[in-house]
Amino acid sequence: MFITRPEIKGNFGVVASTHWLGSTVGFGVMERGGNAFDAAAATAFTLQVVEPNQNGLGGDAPIVFRDAKSGRVQVICGQGPAPAGATIAHYRSLGLELVPGAGLLAAVIPGAFDAWMLLLRDHGTVALREVIGPAIHYARHGYPVGKVMNGAIQKVERLFAEAWPTSAALYLKDGKAPEIGTLFRNERLADTYERLLTEAEAAGADRVRQIEAARKAYYQGFVADAIGRFSAGEPWLDSSGARHRGVVTASDLAGWRATYEAPISYDYHGYTVFKTRPWGQGLVFLQQLALLKGMDLARMSPDGPDFVHALVEASKLAFADREAWYGDPDFVDVPVDALLSETYNAPRRRLIGREASLEFRPGSPLGRAPRLPRAITEHHKLAAGLAAAAAGEPGRLASAGTGEPNLAKRGVVAGDTVHVDAIDRWGNMVAAMPSGGWLQSSPAIPELGFCLGSRAQMFWLEEGYASSLAPGRRPRSTLTPGIAYRNGEPYLAFGSPGGDGQDQWALQFFLRHVHHGLNLQEAIEQPHWQSFHWPDSFYPRDSSPGAMTIEGNASAETVAELARRGHKVTRGEPWSVSRLIAAAKDGPWLKAAANPRNMQAYAVGR
Repeated sequence: MFITRPEIKGNFGVVASTHWLGSTVGFGVMERGGNAFDAAAATAFTLQVVEPNQNGLGGDAPIVFRDAKSGRVQVICGQGPAPAGATIAHYRSLGLELVPGAGLLAAVIPGAFDAWMLLLRDHGTVALREVIGPAIHYARHGYPVGKVMNGAIQKVERLFAEAWPTSAALYLKDGKAPEIGTLFRNERLADTYERLLTEAEAAGADRVRQIEAARKAYYQGFVADAIGRFSAGEPWLDSSGARHRGVVTASDLAGWRATYEAPISYDYHGYTVFKTRPWGQGLVFLQQLALLKGMDLARMSPDGPDFVHALVEASKLAFADREAWYGDPDFVDVPVDALLSETYNAPRRRLIGREASLEFRPGSPLGRAPRLPRAITEHHKLAAGLAAAAAGEPGRLASAGTGEPNLAKRGVVAGDTVHVDAIDRWGNMVAAMPSGGWLQSSPAIPELGFCLGSRAQMFWLEEGYASSLAPGRRPRSTLTPGIAYRNGEPYLAFGSPGGDGQDQWALQFFLRHVHHGLNLQEAIEQPHWQSFHWPDSFYPRDSSPGAMTIEGNASAETVAELARRGHKVTRGEPWSVSRLIAAAKDGPWLKAAANPRNMQAYAVGR
């Protein structure tokens, strides 16, 4: 099989991320004696600078990691919750039926910074300046503008120029997006990082005291104060077409900190896959494994129509359950064990036939009828299907929807995500999915050089549902890093940015590796696809039942057979889908691989 790059292989350490500068920074920390936790954090802070269209200092960061000393897999929840003022009544009083996809009302409490500080405090080894210093360098002295960043800014040029002048001042040059390959700086962001370090180092030489001081400076100091003032100040245009003030306050930040959690997991053909709890999307990955466990995927060609069809149909069932059942488990009862049980999945598996389904079919774990907001049931015409499910039968009514996934109204374009994997020679392992706070999510805060995120758009403005908006509740995020054990031994860290595509592309990669023996790089470079069958997580929450896109390098025979089976298949451009990253510990070897699409992601190691 021809691949564009080798699978990295060594025994010292590996780092892989969605940008070569992040990967080289992280590996440089390893070379100077840091561990995987130090390296992952340094990579992540660099990615906040060099991929500002994908994540930022005001965003989120769920982290799944394995600590070699304890031998445990744990989760750090860097997903901030809704602020105290984010009530359904308030948003409805503004005439809104959906949380806007961009603008200040879409913001939750920023979680990424505290997540990385918690990981560094308890598991890192190097000084805080060594972790954040490279981000300061690239913010102050510049980095080359990439194709993806250029394209993202082009789409919001008019919005910035006409309505978000603080963002225009940072990201437009003579009213235009900076050209690909030109040097780009964000010196105000560099000042913010430097001030965080200055306040940290004023606490003394002890690294733990410095980290705690940095946390305080962000969440109880100058950063929180600036966020609160900006949010309560001028109303800004958002994707509803109106101008609104935000609801995030300095008090919201002061009252929140990142936390440790146990992961959820599922055993599959000798592998155990670990994901976050269902405030994230990772349960979808595990549910798909549970559905596919009873199929002989190894006998199917990894790029053939049987394999593609099986995975697409399994995804339709699992993502339907996501809409009905997933939410912050501190607020709602998510029946995780039942959703992963064979008792539940055996009859669900029989719903996967030879033809493509155009139906939306959430299930009834433990006999509980699925409940979906009116925004779904009315827009997608599911009422009869839900009534059938309540009677103990799978819902079987076709849904309807329009729109392009992730594209918001009025020129506001949803951002994406970055990914970081790191494994060191001691066996520490990190998989992280930083996101949010991307440059097109809300107006830049001028004194900080970054903006707030838009994760609140994943809440529904209706009471009583699994992902209804409520203060203190975490949005049902799409972010889903993963770690997998093989035969009881820590083995794989992996993930892909891409919203609702994350647990589709990562699954395709994982199953090709597990069942077809493809190495990490080979599995990443195979043609990938994405279904748009269910309501999108991003504003305006549209769906296209039965629709899917497959990369143009997939075989014509596969595409034709999928269409014959009833899939509404579009053959996209070659090398246009997925942004997968992976690293593995295989006996004495450490391995890593990264997506060649967009010529930006890289794996580094020796």
